[in-house]
Amino acid sequence: MIKRYLIERRSWIALFLIMQLIVIFVSFMDAAVPLASMLYIVYLSLIIFILFFFSRYHIETKYYKSLEEQNESLDLSRISMPDRPFEQIIETCIINQVQYSKQASAQNQMTLEQEKDDLLAWIHEVKTPLTAMSLMIDRMDDDTMKSNLTYEWLRIHLLLDQQLHQRRILFIENDLFMENTELETVIFNEIKTLQSWCIQKGIGFDIELEAATVVSDAKWVAYIIRQLLTNAVKYSEATDITITSYKHADQTILKVRDYGRGIDPRDLPRIFDKGFTSTAIHRDITATGMGLYLAKKAALSLFIHIHVESILGEGTTVTLTFPQKNEFVRITSM
Repeated sequence: MIKRYLIERRSWIALFLIMQLIVIFVSFMDAAVPLASMLYIVYLSLIIFILFFFSRYHIETKYYKSLEEQNESLDLSRISMPDRPFEQIIETCIINQVQYSKQASAQNQMTLEQEKDDLLAWIHEVKTPLTAMSLMIDRMDDDTMKSNLTYEWLRIHLLLDQQLHQRRILFIENDLFMENTELETVIFNEIKTLQSWCIQKGIGFDIELEAATVVSDAKWVAYIIRQLLTNAVKYSEATDITITSYKHADQTILKVRDYGRGIDPRDLPRIFDKGFTSTAIHRDITATGMGLYLAKKAALSLFIHIHVESILGEGTTVTLTFPQKNEFVRITSM
């Protein structure tokens, strides 16, 4: 701050020094003016100026120091009261800007909430014709057409489901309900949803669940598993997907392994980034880059650790490590 104060007052300092030099120059040129006396006066003036300068430094920078310590907070209560007219002008401008920012932020928040509510309402309204469409597809006699339409219906269903959870995940803490969750029930329900797609692609499942129960939120666990199974089916052809669970160090480990195309090593650190699809197959227009991102966010709220291992061309293994039961209190206290 002292450096900036010197820069701010450099014109005053320069003026004072120039005036002292003029006094010395005049006394040097005019023999009638005693040079020693003038030098003594200049010396006293310099001492007084230095004392005055530092006293004014503490007084004049007090308000600006409080502004600097404020950082990005909108709380103006910790700012020192302005003592001078220019400081009052600055305070008035800051107060006006803060009030405007708060009003704009509140308006934007209201707009976002309205858009979120409208989107959620639209998603729920779309589910009605989708349900009717599913019933109509079930009554079709043409197996080929039925299979194709079921696949397209499933794509729409999964995209709507992703949008729904994308809106809900912002307030996931308000939606959590911890209970004993049967992994087998959750997994079989998700496989049943993907059944027609798996039949179309010739994909089967090899399931071995040694640890069948976890303490977690069943709805969000189902969503995480849904994203993993959807990716496994999407990037596999005519192969089996292996799902296993077991206990390790009082934690439940769930692994989903596919033998599909795998993930490029340079993409692995980025697969959970929002909007990231792939650098190896960048033209995949069906990828949204949101599935694993949302799954990761949901897993963090549930204290579930997600780890991905993959070999390009050989397949991918996703490991879910559920928290220990004694961490249940930590989760429910969120």
